[in-house]
Amino acid sequence: MGATTRTYHGLLVAALHPPVERTVLVTKVDEEVVLSNGRVYKLSVNEYQGGVLDPQGQEYLERVTLEGDIPCFTYRLSKTMTLEKRIWMEYGQHTTYVQYVTYGSMSEDESSAGMSLRVSPFCLSRDYHQCTQGSPDWHFLVENQGNRCRIRAHEDSLAYQCVASSAATFTPTGLWYWHVLHRHETERGLPDLEDVYQPGVFRLPLKPGVRVTLVLSAENELSSDFGGEHHEEAVLQALMRHHRRIRQLLTVADNSTHELYVRDPVLARLTVAADQFIVARPDYTSIKVAEPMAKLRLSPDRKTVIAGYPWFTDWGRDTMISLPGLLLCTGRFSEARGLLKAFAALTHNGLIPNRFPDGGESPEYNTVDATLWMFHALDRYLVTTGDWSLLKELFLKLVEIVDWHLRGTDFGIGVDPNDGLLRAGIAGTQLTWMDAKVGEWVVTPRHGKPVEINALWYCALSLMETWAVRLSTDASLYSTLRVQVQQHFAQRFWYEEGGYLYDVIDVEGVAGKNDAALRPNQLFAASLCHDLLLDEQVQRILQQVTTHLLTPLGLRSLSPTDPAYRNHFSGDRIQRDGAYHQGTIWLWLLGPYCDVHWRVHTDRAALRTLLEPLVRQLWEACLGTLSEVAEPEAPFTAAGCIAQAWSVAEMLRCWLLIKE
Repeated sequence: MGATTRTYHGLLVAALHPPVERTVLVTKVDEEVVLSNGRVYKLSVNEYQGGVLDPQGQEYLERVTLEGDIPCFTYRLSKTMTLEKRIWMEYGQHTTYVQYVTYGSMSEDESSAGMSLRVSPFCLSRDYHQCTQGSPDWHFLVENQGNRCRIRAHEDSLAYQCVASSAATFTPTGLWYWHVLHRHETERGLPDLEDVYQPGVFRLPLKPGVRVTLVLSAENELSSDFGGEHHEEAVLQALMRHHRRIRQLLTVADNSTHELYVRDPVLARLTVAADQFIVARPDYTSIKVAEPMAKLRLSPDRKTVIAGYPWFTDWGRDTMISLPGLLLCTGRFSEARGLLKAFAALTHNGLIPNRFPDGGESPEYNTVDATLWMFHALDRYLVTTGDWSLLKELFLKLVEIVDWHLRGTDFGIGVDPNDGLLRAGIAGTQLTWMDAKVGEWVVTPRHGKPVEINALWYCALSLMETWAVRLSTDASLYSTLRVQVQQHFAQRFWYEEGGYLYDVIDVEGVAGKNDAALRPNQLFAASLCHDLLLDEQVQRILQQVTTHLLTPLGLRSLSPTDPAYRNHFSGDRIQRDGAYHQGTIWLWLLGPYCDVHWRVHTDRAALRTLLEPLVRQLWEACLGTLSEVAEPEAPFTAAGCIAQAWSVAEMLRCWLLIKE
């Protein structure tokens, strides 16, 4: 309804070290429509300490729609007049456009002549995880330039601009708005009160049908047309650039899927959603001081994937799991190629990075599965594109990775020579995708031989065997290892009493100590490879997972019959992370579930029924995208990150499966 319910909300949030060091500069703008008779329509909503709402502009908000990826807010001012607000960003820049236009006319007793719009930006300059506490003696440095202003929180802070047309005026105010409440942070047990600074108020004349736009920018150089007499023409050009880019994304996707996207609005919506996670990670070691950053941001060979908004950065695991859906299903092959090369180049002791810290520090490598997922992503790329030259470029690196796993690498990751299975884990680490950790408490350590890790290991060995043959290289090592894993996998992982697979065997390195928790991880043994399990075993696994884990929005991460099951995902960090993989629904897991369901039943209509609740979420939660997780019990409310890469990626991949 317009209030900033999260610390992370912002109209202008600049990544100072792309794609990290995100800095909140403008949280929102307040709007008031002023008539010539003095009547004021306050369209904004702010929530303050104690839940006080002031003003209450939600009374005027009639609807919110999406035009491509541009949100449009429609406010009803009278029976015959509406105001529309649209917000979009310049691709590859720290520039946001907030545009307004009125339609119709006021009632007979309220003339629209002389009508104007007052716009008040709420400003900050802080890390996106933090909150600002203001002070009466702290005033931002604001340069009034008539119809624009330049703002800095301090002398050494990043400068940014608010720019309106030449017909607008800016009046400085220098006011603090105290104790703004972020209600979702209250729910998460995090600091939830913040003070925001109003540098001044813009007054823009309003005429029916005429668009007026406030431009917010942290760019060093902004076109001189902005703020001048050609301001709205420059904004129109920016809007046309935005629309052209969206059309180009859909055209590329259509070309790769024989125009399926033209006929299916769900695919079009998912393609636009996918684009929002694909960002650049420049090679800062090669940047010259005078080289423009915009050129580096748009480079197709330095792409990476943001795991989720609003708080994640790029993670190796999420990137590799998401790559087939986000990049291959949308025809963005050159970016997929560059991404695979970039991550392979960052390999350390046979592992690709798990996480890139917010502050731009060196990457962390605490993952057992991200590197194995890279083999799968590369395979999907090669099959989709036929670009075998990339295999030649990366093959020696892949050989090195397998060698490190054979002789043992960091975090206790290594092959057990007795059965060829991959073991991993040392005290205090979380290496699989179930990676919640609070302080020194590793919630789901899964130390030993996790089921999906060994399914991925088997796939990597199978691929290396095939690729070695293709490149006329000795494949005997990979063949021998693959056969060894195949001989032991079903024998060791099958839990006959339950009719499914153990989640981890040889727990904590103790031979024969197995974890029988019923989790979704076993699906990968049937979805990624077709020769690890008997068909009867696959059918029994699907039955158990369907009975205990399947919900309308995805799969529970643990069976409700398990004593460790948590039926609620909320509260402070300890409560949330304690439930993160102990029952909470994960949307992305519908991907492997659909793969196994298709393998068993070959029923597209059934898959469509499974996916339709996620289609509805595209228009129900964070508009146009899919959330990270959901509550494990009805009504299965969306939770976690409001937009998650692998949720969108797997939905896109599965929706294509039922359309093709």
